[in-house]
Amino acid sequence: MRNKSLGPDGRGTAGPEAAPGELVMEVARTLRRRSAAMLEPWGITPHESRALRVIGTHEPTRLGVVAQHLRIAPRSVTDVVDSLESRELVTREPDPEDRRATRVRLTAQGRSLLTDLDRERRADQEAYFAGLSDRDRAALTRILRRLVAED
Repeated sequence: MRNKSLGPDGRGTAGPEAAPGELVMEVARTLRRRSAAMLEPWGITPHESRALRVIGTHEPTRLGVVAQHLRIAPRSVTDVVDSLESRELVTREPDPEDRRATRVRLTAQGRSLLTDLDRERRADQEAYFAGLSDRDRAALTRILRRLVAED
């Protein structure tokens, strides 16, 4: 039986008996929903945003590396990169180490957009967690880092 119910605004609310995992999932869903809404003015999907971040972090990089980081099939990453390339946010180039492979990198426009998106994402997350005291934020961060490290 699920402890989650929908509130009058259509958003999920975990009941008082919710387990820690359910609460973490509820927070993650809320952050994803807020992130998707934040991306709308730029016409960027969450998938495209994550792809820009992976490319920006690992550039120049092969499409297979992007697919691995996004945990999607190589064919799917091709579609995402095609969309980003058609909007001049990324560019493809031959891989000098393998003539059959292609690398992808951000354009100046893509880098600028990624900077804007990262700034807005951080601001939105700051707003979301603003109700927590500094002590609570530090405790939450410590606990989450520990859980991530154990994974």
